[in-house]
Amino acid sequence: MKGKMKLLAASVLGASLLLQACSSSSTAGGGAGGEVVKITWSTWGNPGELTRFQEFTAEFNKRHKNIQAELIPIPNDGYDQKILTQLSGNTAPDVFYSGDGLVSQLIANKSVVQLNSYMEKEGSALGPNELVDGLYGAAKLGSEIWGLTVDCNPMLLWYNKQVLLDAGISEDPATLYEQGQWNWDAFQAMTDKIKGAGKYGFVIDSWWAPYYSWVTSNGGSVYDKEGNFILNTDAKGKEAMRFLYDNIKSGGFTFAGSLPKGQGGDAMFMSNQLGFLGAGRWMLPVFSKNDALQYDVVPYPTNTGNKIEPAGIPTAYMVMNANTKDRDAAWVFMSEFVNKEGQTFRLQGGGNAVPSIVGVDDLVLEGNDPAHAQYFLDAREVGYALWNEEAAVPGLASEVQTKFEELWLTDVGFDAGLDNVASAAAKKIAEYRSSK
Repeated sequence: MKGKMKLLAASVLGASLLLQACSSSSTAGGGAGGEVVKITWSTWGNPGELTRFQEFTAEFNKRHKNIQAELIPIPNDGYDQKILTQLSGNTAPDVFYSGDGLVSQLIANKSVVQLNSYMEKEGSALGPNELVDGLYGAAKLGSEIWGLTVDCNPMLLWYNKQVLLDAGISEDPATLYEQGQWNWDAFQAMTDKIKGAGKYGFVIDSWWAPYYSWVTSNGGSVYDKEGNFILNTDAKGKEAMRFLYDNIKSGGFTFAGSLPKGQGGDAMFMSNQLGFLGAGRWMLPVFSKNDALQYDVVPYPTNTGNKIEPAGIPTAYMVMNANTKDRDAAWVFMSEFVNKEGQTFRLQGGGNAVPSIVGVDDLVLEGNDPAHAQYFLDAREVGYALWNEEAAVPGLASEVQTKFEELWLTDVGFDAGLDNVASAAAKKIAEYRSSK
């Protein structure tokens, strides 16, 4: 553990020097006559992530004597509503994270600033072609860029090696994956054994990436080319939902919304009570500091015969408040947060995500933590950000999530419950189209 902490400290120091060396805008964006401009920024995050964000903010303030940034964290639970309330009351931060389900709403109600002119400005710390284009999702409308992809998080399954051993499981999921034998039967056999040992096999969270990753890893579709929600009629997609439904109802899998208040899959994983957890690299800063935890990652199991299939890539966007008092200072902060030096600072030494900028993939492989970290990069190559068919329709993602929760938690039945999801989605889509 001490060695790991030394590596982290050395990495942060190295990135600090890199930032200092590469900063070309240390005097840009400040107030007239040497006045110090203060900007606030907000994001969500677990303790490990927030620690790294505080470190970045401190480094930024050292390099910019005329700009002082302050991080104001907001809890994950209720983040979107908190931001919307702050925007309504004109108390929102100058720069803030937006999830992939919220950014379209912010664009539509003109709460955020279009960023093309800042990216194209001579001397900008971040140019218009530096970020991976396929990850913009709903933050890019045609050629208009409204949010910067701060990084990305390809979805994988984290597995707890000790829990598997305690359940008498001798096979390693990553080894089965390499042998082309990582399928639903192998996964379910493990979760059944873990359940039999008195622990939790797999906890599934309630949002688009955990759901749709199962659909697409089975060759299914959620939307058709015209943007209609078809999950309830798509054979492969429906089969994936049936797999989840049957296992949740039998107790082999656990829907996170059914857990006691305050209990989540990540805490259960940390305390060696859970075998599998679907998540991106954002769990690494916390998991890596738990000396009692033995973990690794593996892609979602498939039944298609292919070794790997596309899974979701949650992305967050950094956006600029339309009412910020100093847009130049706000741009300096967000561009240096997202550019190559900024992502290197935040993501090396066990960072919380995978780069969304070209040329720094080695960060993910540092220290072989987890042992199969390469899978994050492999999954990024085939995965997808939330489709515009859902992300561009304000409120659609939350409506679909609500109806899925009814499917798992009530006795509505599988077919009727999935049809309810589709009906609610169709209504939202129709409302959106009629408003255009």
